[in-house]
Amino acid sequence: MLDMAGIAFYPRIFDLAHRFFEESWNEICGFDYSHIIGEMKIGFPVVDIKSEFHLPFRYGDSVTATIWISKVGNKSCTWQYRFHNQNKELLWSSEQVTVCVSMIDMTSLVIPDALRNGLEACKHE
Repeated sequence: MLDMAGIAFYPRIFDLAHRFFEESWNEICGFDYSHIIGEMKIGFPVVDIKSEFHLPFRYGDSVTATIWISKVGNKSCTWQYRFHNQNKELLWSSEQVTVCVSMIDMTSLVIPDALRNGLEACKHE
């Protein structure tokens, strides 16, 4: 995960964020993301990302991720990410917009109520 400078290579941070995103669905909505994609045939690809690197991720850092939803639209969600190290220093922040799509033809869909209720409950500013 570290590059020759001894800090995290930035694509790895986005990969880590996506892992947290996938893992959060069961707690937020009561469905594993694999079920949402495989059985419900719905996905939430990212269509917009804004990120800021506040401090470098260094070897030995323990990262705590905080994820919440700041907006739930008709077909999209805006996710907020904050990664802190073991000293509670903010390392990285990101705002990511995902759109609900059919996994069959990638057309946008209205977020189903079965997911919307959990997403709305995770919402705060």
